[in-house]
This record gives sequence, structure tokens and C-alpha cells, in this order.
Amino acid sequence: MRAAAYANFTVNAFQTRLAYRNAVWAGAFGDLVFMFARIAIWVSVYGAASGATVEGFSLPDMITYALLAGPVLYWDFSRLVNEVGNAVQTGDVAVYLLKPLHYPAYLLASHIGHFLFELLLIVLPIAVIVWLTYGLVPPVSPFHGLAFLAFWLLSFAMLFTLATLAGLLAFWLMTVFALEWFLMSIMTLLSGGLVPLWLFPDWLAAIAGHLPFAWVSYYPAAVYLGKLDPGQTLLYFAIGCVWLLALLTALGWLWAQARHRLIVQGG
Repeated sequence: MRAAAYANFTVNAFQTRLAYRNAVWAGAFGDLVFMFARIAIWVSVYGAASGATVEGFSLPDMITYALLAGPVLYWDFSRLVNEVGNAVQTGDVAVYLLKPLHYPAYLLASHIGHFLFELLLIVLPIAVIVWLTYGLVPPVSPFHGLAFLAFWLLSFAMLFTLATLAGLLAFWLMTVFALEWFLMSIMTLLSGGLVPLWLFPDWLAAIAGHLPFAWVSYYPAAVYLGKLDPGQTLLYFAIGCVWLLALLTALGWLWAQARHRLIVQGG
């Protein structure tokens, strides 16, 4: 199948989500409540002291970090993991093998549609509400703003690859419940989605900062806020690309093994 044809899967996924308007409102409200709960934690940490800083970052900085590392970067990867798991359990994955398409590429195209839907109709309104309520800080420089966009693309690719790897393990485990829970727990702790790594103990920050999960939430948000200088920004972007290449290689190998396993199970 031509690469351009996969764009249809993106459009279809976007349109499918539009058909469930009540789910959109419910999801947006739930994410907004969770966002304000996260902000309330940072307001409590900083207290009433005007101009107080922690590790050089003010309350507006942390509110911006909470928005970026949360709804903006941390999209709903559980939908992807469950989709693969359900396809394996029901046998629907065999249908995709009969079609002239690459299954992981189909998943990527489809979930770009889901990501764009959530970004435009859920994340953007939440960002506007937070901005009007608390205020948000801009990137510290044009360089850091452009670098954030590059890290954002890297973040999406990294989380997609990690979620697809977890989903493909369903070929062996025949369930994704434990896989989804495990990946979500790891991401919550090590991605910096809830607490930035600069607030971790030094030994844990050193470990987490060199694992691929940190490129999902922490490094993009840290770049936006100027935690990394231009040299460090380029270095960590390069390291993230190496991690992504390694994970994509693992994904290609795992998909090849999964296809072979499915053929064996089918006789």
C-alpha cells in the first residue's frame, strides 16, 4: 500500500471520534478536572509567597510544566495498547495480515488521527482555560520554542513506539491488562509527567534521565522552560533519536516474530 493511502486511516480515526460527541465532552471535563487537581498541588507546594521559586522555577513555570508534561505531551496511549490487545484476542489481527498494509504503520496513521482529535478538541480548550485562569509562560527563547516542537514530535514517536511494543506482547500473553498497567505505572514514575526529574533524588534522576520514558514528557517541557541550554538541547535530542531508532528496531523485530507466531498458531 502506498504511503499516501495511510492518510485515509488518519482522517477516518479523526471522523470516528467526532461521532461520539458525549464522550468528547466527558473526556474534556475529566482531563480539565485532573489538570486543575495537578495545579492545586503546585499551588499548595509554593504557598502564598509571591515570587517564590523552587529549583529556580516559579509557580507559573510549574503550571506551564504541568500542562505541557500532562495533556499536551502525554496523550492517551492506553487506547493503542487496548486496540492491539483486542485485535489479538478476537483474531481480528489476522484480517490486517490479509490486507496489503503494514500493521504497525496502520496503527501509527490511525493514532495520529486520535492524537490530532484530542489535541484540537480537548487539549487546546484546556490550555486556553488554564491560561485564562492562571496564566502560562512562553518559551524562554525562540530557539527553545522551536526545539520544543521538535521534541514534541520525538515525544509522540517515542510514546507510540513504547505503546505498540507493549501491545504486541499480547501475541504471547494473550492479554494487555497487565501490560497497560505496567507501562502506565512506569510512565507515571519515570517520564516526568507528574513530577519533573529535577525534583527527584539525584541518583533516581540520573537513571530516569537516560531512559526513553524521559523523552515523552520531561525533556520537551524542560526545553520549553529553558532548563537545558542550546548545547544540552541538541545533545539530548540526539540521544532521544538514538533511543527512538533502537525502539523502532525492536518494534520491527517483535512484529516479525509476532507474525510468525500467528502463522504457527493458525497451522
